[in-house]
Amino acid sequence: MKISILDTTLRDGEQTSGVSFSDSEKLTIAKLLLEELKVDRIEVASARVSEGEFQGAYKILQWAKSNDCLDRVEILGFVDGKASIDWIMDAGGTVINLLCKGSLKHCRQQLKKSPKTHLSDIEKVIEYAKSCGITVNIYLEDWSNGMRDSREYVDQMVAALHKIGVNRIMLPDTLGVLNYEESFSFCQQMLQKFPDCEFDFHAHNDYDLATANVYAAIKAGITGIHTTVNGLGERAGNVPLSSVIGVVKDHFHFDMNIDEKKLYTVSKMIESFSGVRIPANKPLIGEFVFTQTSGIHADGDNKDNLYHNDLKPERFGRKRTYALGKMSGKANIKKNLDALGMELDPESMKKVTEKIIELGDKKETVTKEDLPYIVADILKSEEIKQNIKIKNYSLSVAEGLKSVATLSIEIKGQIYEETASGDGQYDAFMNALLKIYKKLNKSYPALIDYAVSIPPGGKTDAFVETIITWDHGYQFKTRGLDSDQTVAAIKATIKMLNIIENKK
Repeated sequence: MKISILDTTLRDGEQTSGVSFSDSEKLTIAKLLLEELKVDRIEVASARVSEGEFQGAYKILQWAKSNDCLDRVEILGFVDGKASIDWIMDAGGTVINLLCKGSLKHCRQQLKKSPKTHLSDIEKVIEYAKSCGITVNIYLEDWSNGMRDSREYVDQMVAALHKIGVNRIMLPDTLGVLNYEESFSFCQQMLQKFPDCEFDFHAHNDYDLATANVYAAIKAGITGIHTTVNGLGERAGNVPLSSVIGVVKDHFHFDMNIDEKKLYTVSKMIESFSGVRIPANKPLIGEFVFTQTSGIHADGDNKDNLYHNDLKPERFGRKRTYALGKMSGKANIKKNLDALGMELDPESMKKVTEKIIELGDKKETVTKEDLPYIVADILKSEEIKQNIKIKNYSLSVAEGLKSVATLSIEIKGQIYEETASGDGQYDAFMNALLKIYKKLNKSYPALIDYAVSIPPGGKTDAFVETIITWDHGYQFKTRGLDSDQTVAAIKATIKMLNIIENKK
């Protein structure tokens, strides 16, 4: 069996609160959906909404016409005589998805019409559409509640519409109220009663059941599914295209035209255009979904990929990663070192593992890009006997005032404290330290160079490596590593003090 996709990101997805695509963004998204992802059809606008909506639809339809895919671009229209049809024709469209009432309650209370009158009005629109060469699909709005409360009305509508000769009948769970048992039963009933009809299923996610309901609809025999990229849509959104791909490909093993390798790229582009962030744990497209955090999982992957499933990241243009942090084991670290082309002996690996666990308590994740800095800090720093230790320090900074540092330091078992101000927190720390060293008549090197670097692409919480060059009759360097720049510099300074103390 083959499942076809109508993606409605540009129509239903744009009904997400705060989302409005520009004309150029709409055209770009249409091209991405049809050319890159290769969805079967797209719904791009609602007729008669605004001039901006018209211009966006017009640009897409002109492009579609020149690229021989005009029949794959659809527009939502209304039972409003000739108005929606004329709007669609002026925009250059050839397919209308006509919004009709799928429940008796909507028909009587919203339209204030009898089913017979509503059906008569629909027939007039369809007749006019056909005379204009427009293909008609039907949305049965609130169909899910219609199946619950007014099944006879639904049957009457579908029978009449099928007799008229509409192309597709779309079955929307408009308010996202169905569960998977109802979705299966209602779709199965439609298919059994109207075996010659072509049905689409349109799921909303108000109860977080949209994907389960799509699964049930496909199991019942529905072959057309409506989606949005990233699950955009009104209220809780529509079923995400990414979730449907996983269900269709891996649970049913049915065919689709979708190029799943392009999924992540398109999802990130639409995230940028919409301003709606993809949740980090969103299946297939979230930041964390192909990241193993637990060390035991990485160990299992080293032993015949024990923690892999069929959702291989390479299918979606992504890579599996292994998080570094307090949950890391040697297996996680080895995976990341392998990716960097680095190899450590067992003792060095033990030290690096301990350091990553320690640092992992200070920040959410340690990135692969942080790893060379950590290795360098462990392996390139001398093993220094700690004759001098910082017991405590306090740093403060305030607008318009000098920074202040209070330092408590232990030198060969004796505690010394001082407070000093300076031009910045590190300068204040150094001034407090110098006060202590002057009282003790201890020599102190000159700071020659101070270099700070973070991993490429590092964020605000990235590890900072500070390398300070000192002159004490000879030049030498010390390095410090921390997520805080000042703390990294202080660590480098304490290493310097102990090097000098040990040489004495």
